Amino acid sequence: MEYLDFELPIKELEDQLDKCQIIGQESDVDVSNTCKQIEKKLEETKKKIYKNLSAWQRVQLSRHPNRPYTLEHITNLTKGTFLELFGDRNFKDDKAMIGGLGQIDGQSFMIIGQQKGVNTKMRQYRNFGMANPEGYRKALRLMKMAEKFNIPVLTLIDTPGAYPGLEAEERGQGEAIARNIFEMARLKTPIISVIIGEGASGGALGIGVGDRVYMLENTWYSVISPESCSSILWRSWEYKEQAAEALKLTSYDMKKQKLIDDIIPEPLGGAHYDKETTFKTVEQYITKAYNELKDLSTKDLVLQRMDKYSKMGEFKE
Repeated sequence: MEYLDFELPIKELEDQLDKCQIIGQESDVDVSNTCKQIEKKLEETKKKIYKNLSAWQRVQLSRHPNRPYTLEHITNLTKGTFLELFGDRNFKDDKAMIGGLGQIDGQSFMIIGQQKGVNTKMRQYRNFGMANPEGYRKALRLMKMAEKFNIPVLTLIDTPGAYPGLEAEERGQGEAIARNIFEMARLKTPIISVIIGEGASGGALGIGVGDRVYMLENTWYSVISPESCSSILWRSWEYKEQAAEALKLTSYDMKKQKLIDDIIPEPLGGAHYDKETTFKTVEQYITKAYNELKDLSTKDLVLQRMDKYSKMGEFKE
């Protein structure tokens, strides 16, 4: 397990507990009471730390290297039924954007999401989860296929943003994202979106227009990352913590602003501490959302989706 800077008190207590258990196993000394005391203190420390997380600390948790990525979610949600589909029928297959058919609790879904990669080699292969225009065009192709066969769409969002390279701009990055937003707004099949990690800028919005949009508890969703915001406003990354607070990017901020539908709770410590529970909870929310949407007529489904997004940004002086 890797630890973030604010998790170091937990690491120290877990190391103490390991040593205590080893002493008990290798000698005749009864250390059960000592171990129980450490366990109690460890639980109290975890609750104290994780119940009072700052916006920046939640950003750090969303990027935790042990956190489950899109493919791990798909594998556990579909239980071996996932069939990946490739290519945008125009330029090439984008490895940062994955999509295909799979069954969740007996219901077929077209599942689309960004994959970051679990080690250095895989991250380079997946372009760190930053999709090119062909990735968004592949996603749209799969959504249109789902619409044709009346299959609901599930999108899993985890990206630091769309790829900002020159070649991406040359191939129409902005147009590809705008086209996806336009088409998703009127897609004639249910769309469920879940932010499982980072939800940055247009890169997230390109597959994020849904009838139901959920965020895992320790994720963020914003027009810009705290580091980039800090570098623009203060010409330095040193103010990223202040930027994170000001951006109101946490799941609780987004729910308060009515920009998402609900927050999916995570196990104490984050999704990586108990992945099985995380996958089961995500599946429950997906199933619940689909059951709420499946009986709506196509006309009502699209009208409700458009009405939902039309109301965003309203305010009273």
